[in-house]
Amino acid sequence: MKDSIDAHVELWSRELPVMDLRVEGIATRLQVLGRYLDRRRDAVLAEHGLQWWGFKTLHMLRRGGAPYQSTPGRLATQLGLSPAAMTNRLDALEKKRYVARHHDRDDRRKVVATLTHAGLLIWEQALGDITKVEVDLVNQLPPAEQDQLTVLLRTLVHSTEQQ
Repeated sequence: MKDSIDAHVELWSRELPVMDLRVEGIATRLQVLGRYLDRRRDAVLAEHGLQWWGFKTLHMLRRGGAPYQSTPGRLATQLGLSPAAMTNRLDALEKKRYVARHHDRDDRRKVVATLTHAGLLIWEQALGDITKVEVDLVNQLPPAEQDQLTVLLRTLVHSTEQQ
């Protein structure tokens, strides 16, 4: 079975005969799959009135476990954001009533962001739909091939984490 990447690789094999076609095919397929998942996730999130940044912020709050709280500084660090960018995100999510901010009981100088009930519900709905997109893609392979792919991808991810 051929895919659109085969034509891409064939074109480059004529133009750049020294190119490693196996590497080009693998890297391009990974890029295509990444873009596919990004587009599908964005479409699912739009149906819920969310964007990726908002979902990821809710996700980080949920990931911490009940009572689904974190300081803006910790969230910023987890998401790789500046404090100002985190404040902007929390402002937007607070307007939608997905997040509430309040001062810590024990240290009034500390602000805590909390996932609200509405935020938890929208996160759960969006996560369910994103999961369906991912399951539909992965289930194109039988379970044994999914296991093989997991091992191969883990090896590649591990190598990038060592650098």
